[in-house]
Amino acid sequence: MIRRHLILIGLPGAGKTTVGGLLAQRLGTHHTDIDPIIERATGLTIVELFAEEGEPAFRDREHRAVVQSLGLPPHVVTPGGGWSAMPGQLDEVRDRVVPIHLAVDPAVAATRLAGDTSRPLLAGPDLPGRLAALARERAPWYRSARAAIDVSEKSAAEVADLLVAVAKAEAGW
Repeated sequence: MIRRHLILIGLPGAGKTTVGGLLAQRLGTHHTDIDPIIERATGLTIVELFAEEGEPAFRDREHRAVVQSLGLPPHVVTPGGGWSAMPGQLDEVRDRVVPIHLAVDPAVAATRLAGDTSRPLLAGPDLPGRLAALARERAPWYRSARAAIDVSEKSAAEVADLLVAVAKAEAGW
């Protein structure tokens, strides 16, 4: 089996960035977190980028950053929660990646994100409701992942440990 990239998808608050870093450590590989790459390239925070250029411009930058990261040797990649729900994103890279859905209950994600103002799509009242709406909207793409792990009641370390087995079984690690 040819080794492939591991790309973590899921709602904001699922722990993609934290788990991605731990998983990369366990596998002895690199972790690319896409949002900081975009922030460094633009000199703007994600909130500022959304405000100045809008979501479509952000998604275009996100797409390019993911494709660029997949030019590196296989490793762990964590795009934003909405990346996989953009039409064609997963289809375009499916031959090079194993998408893994970190499934989280929207109420749990809301608790994890309480006070976090860095996510423009979640600004305003009723965070659990907005996350539940995103979960419904993105469900078809999340279901297309090669594997899914419910992370609602697991620590990041537990999830990373489970993902090592997925990496070995599904992605040639």
